Amino acid sequence: MEFKNILIERKDKLEIITINRPNVLNALNDETISELHQGLREIFKDEQVRVIIFTGAGEKAFVAGADISELKVCNALSGHRKSINGQRLLYHIENMEQVAIAAINGFALGGGCELALACDIRIASENAKLGQPEVNLGIIPGYGGTQRLARLAGRGKAKELIFTGDMVDAAEALRIGLVEKVVPQAELLKTAEEMAAKIISKGPLAIKAAKRAINLGLDVDLKSGLEYEAMEFSAICSTEDKTEGTSAFLEKRKPNFKGK
Repeated sequence: MEFKNILIERKDKLEIITINRPNVLNALNDETISELHQGLREIFKDEQVRVIIFTGAGEKAFVAGADISELKVCNALSGHRKSINGQRLLYHIENMEQVAIAAINGFALGGGCELALACDIRIASENAKLGQPEVNLGIIPGYGGTQRLARLAGRGKAKELIFTGDMVDAAEALRIGLVEKVVPQAELLKTAEEMAAKIISKGPLAIKAAKRAINLGLDVDLKSGLEYEAMEFSAICSTEDKTEGTSAFLEKRKPNFKGK
């Protein structure tokens, strides 16, 4: 399927989705959000896809924010629709079976920062800058930024960044837990692909179960999270992959996982 604003590249069990609007620093307009919904629906149909990397075209921006011209004409009704549509997309990314990696090149602001926050793992180039500057426009984050930023960086740091609209550079983003790794820009996509390959080599059912357990655990008390983890663990113990993985370890060979 051909799209106007995004590029999708398949590499075996990996899909790379590039926001391709470099002339406007890959800003997320309604059409781009719609294309991401469509593209992901097609990818979800393919059970072979294990990891999805999100990145932005060019060297200046991952996604520099939303389309300001669209925001300017929003009223209460259209603003609510816009927020719900963006939240729905990012919720799907956060909770899909595939692992999502954000390869953050340059600016990741507003909706771009929110897209990165919805991914499982964030790798930033040294020139990356992240932030939620919506208050500069007289609005607030609308695609989940008020919720995910606080969960990742803590309530106080989230309030500081959202209330001031300040950006943080890659080093500070690493320090406060917004990204997991910082690399030179020339190595960004290579590093993301290497991490994807490592994840793809592991037991696919185990990765899916671990993602479900982590995500659910963030929204419940510890006791409930532990009970859910035990349920996932017991289910995994009945799989062929568990038998293969443990056998391969004892036999000192690489496992051949089949997702069964």
